[in-house]
Amino acid sequence: MPASKTTSRPTAILHRIRSKAVRGATPALLLFSILFLLPPLSVAQSIGPAPTEAPAGCPPKARVDDVRDDIHGTIVADPYRWLENQTSPETRAWIDAENQCTKLSLNELPQRPALQKRLTELMKVDSPGIPMERNGRLFFVYQDRTADLGVLYYREGLTGKDHMLVDPQPLTPDHSTSVALESVSHDGKYVFYGLREGGRDEVTVHIKDVDTFQDLKDVLPSANYFSVTPLADNSGLYYARATPQGPRVYLHTYGSDPAKDKEIFGTGYGTDKIIVANLSEDGGYLLISVFYGSDFDHSEIYAQDLRRHTALVPIVKDVVAGFFGDAAGDTLYLYTNWNAPQGRVMVVDLTHPKRDHWHDVIPESDSHLEGVTLTAGKLAALYTQKASSTLKIFDADGSHSREIPLPALGSVFGVAGQWSSDNLFFGFDSFAYPPEVFQTGIAAPAPPTVWMKSSVPIHSEDFVVSQVWFESKDRIRVPMFIFYKKGIRTDGTNPTLMTGYGGFAVSETPSFKDYAVAWAEQGGVFAVPNLRGGAEFGEAWHHAGMLENKQTVFDDFTSAAEYLISHKFTNPDRLAIWGRSNGGLLVGAALTQRPQLFRAVICGYPLLDMLRYQKFLDGPYWTPEYGSADQPDAFKWLYAYSPYHHVETGRKYPAVLFITGDGDTRVAPLHARKMAARLQAATASGLPVLLMYDTQAGHSDEGSVEKQIGEYTNFLSFLDWQLAIPAN
Repeated sequence: MPASKTTSRPTAILHRIRSKAVRGATPALLLFSILFLLPPLSVAQSIGPAPTEAPAGCPPKARVDDVRDDIHGTIVADPYRWLENQTSPETRAWIDAENQCTKLSLNELPQRPALQKRLTELMKVDSPGIPMERNGRLFFVYQDRTADLGVLYYREGLTGKDHMLVDPQPLTPDHSTSVALESVSHDGKYVFYGLREGGRDEVTVHIKDVDTFQDLKDVLPSANYFSVTPLADNSGLYYARATPQGPRVYLHTYGSDPAKDKEIFGTGYGTDKIIVANLSEDGGYLLISVFYGSDFDHSEIYAQDLRRHTALVPIVKDVVAGFFGDAAGDTLYLYTNWNAPQGRVMVVDLTHPKRDHWHDVIPESDSHLEGVTLTAGKLAALYTQKASSTLKIFDADGSHSREIPLPALGSVFGVAGQWSSDNLFFGFDSFAYPPEVFQTGIAAPAPPTVWMKSSVPIHSEDFVVSQVWFESKDRIRVPMFIFYKKGIRTDGTNPTLMTGYGGFAVSETPSFKDYAVAWAEQGGVFAVPNLRGGAEFGEAWHHAGMLENKQTVFDDFTSAAEYLISHKFTNPDRLAIWGRSNGGLLVGAALTQRPQLFRAVICGYPLLDMLRYQKFLDGPYWTPEYGSADQPDAFKWLYAYSPYHHVETGRKYPAVLFITGDGDTRVAPLHARKMAARLQAATASGLPVLLMYDTQAGHSDEGSVEKQIGEYTNFLSFLDWQLAIPAN
């Protein structure tokens, strides 16, 4: 559910992130890049007048119902419950009216033409993907500047010719179908790819013979797939997917009817669990991992020796901690936070897996270990240290280590390698450093070289990145990155955009954010506080911002805003915030708790009704992070901050743009619908509250570049309008 970038950390699989700001593929996921810039605007330029109100007749009035629930003895009003019904004619008519209002509000803004022209120039760029190597072949998704969607390719070796495997662009006239790399057979003969409609999490899985460029007749139906892993002998595949009863693992034999696939694991696990099935590289072991929701706090691991035809046996079952494993030969490498909140790696002899034989190969350290990748007979360990990335190579027994040099202070993403290959691939980016994919050999250490790069035009030397520390409400010191163009003055007048996440142990390290560069180029300040709830400083930092401690995240965020104001970066009339997914909850809480602190809010694909979120779509996965209002204790803390329930009639709220769409099958779009209706009816500020609702958009930020150009033109036009940044 979180929409943050993926590293090799196993929580990326749990969150099933197919979302923004990431360029590349891990063995579990394929992710896409969205890159854009804006022309510079001198901060010395005079600020002209700008409209501040929506056109007359907007927004449309929404019916108010007297719906009240008795929840553990508390009467809770829900006046817009009817908007939960996404398919009703009344809801659809209301959505159409909201979209019309948003178009009327944004389409004629004077900033729009220049923004759209520049975004069109800069979003249509070469965008690299991290390769998945199998038997010397490299498989990746690449989007060149002439394409509207990413295309699946393979390359023979590091420098061979690229061969196109799947081009999704001809599949639908509106380019609403995208392709995702799911897996590749061990010998590189078969590639498994998913086709996604309109940004939905569900995909249909297809199999292509790489030598003949022909698809097999086997097609796995549309579903949420947690893993797809082919058998070593190319006779079939294991896959794990969500079902109405809960996650299940199946075995499919090529040529057979998928509807008759044999269930091999999962009976008894409910919809609040996630199951991942994967094979060791040599195909000798089947590993099944069970996660108790999307947090990395409780998991089980089972192993089966396929060569010796043994039964599936538990490796981890009765330990309440997070574990994720990968095997090389008979050795299982376990990444875990068991008695190690910063993370460590243990080894298990799968022929003698009793716990008293386990031992550390990478012990816990002061830095947070995000995860490990098996590569060239060694371990590539990704750390977050002071909220930025470090990548180290350890011998398989942990006896020696070396650090891979990185280009700058920034983020490593999508680490990929094989036990049997010398190649290690990883992505790197930072605030002013566009994403590049690096390759390095492991056997003969050498500085990494650029394997593929994006074509984003940017002069990195024109920008400043600083890290500051501020005190939160409870006096805890929290770091924050501040990004801006050289030459701005700290006179309290700069337009400033702040974003955050603060949940699910997602570390917000410095990364190339397209809108942030655009913002800085026109004289704005961009800030990212490392809120509690993330994992920048380990599980203790995460736990300090989850469940009953969730309010701490919101306090950190508003304290960061107060720092920016007190240190003369900006003032409340020129401060905007934005967040997506769990970050949408963050800004929703901020705007209801401290509305006077912000001038504008963009709230994307959010959770906002925290008393009912667990009843819809992927909500059950997130109860370990938030709690569930079905439980009396959790109801108290959820009700205390649930944004939808803290909108007050007659209060002056900031300008707000909600973004969601029908294709969000992860976070139910009903949250944005209900909150928009309630805030529109309640606010007394006279500032616009708009809903941008795309019937083809989903939670993942994938799909047509043309569609993205339109969405981000709206995004930036809204901010420029509300913070009085004139047209260039």
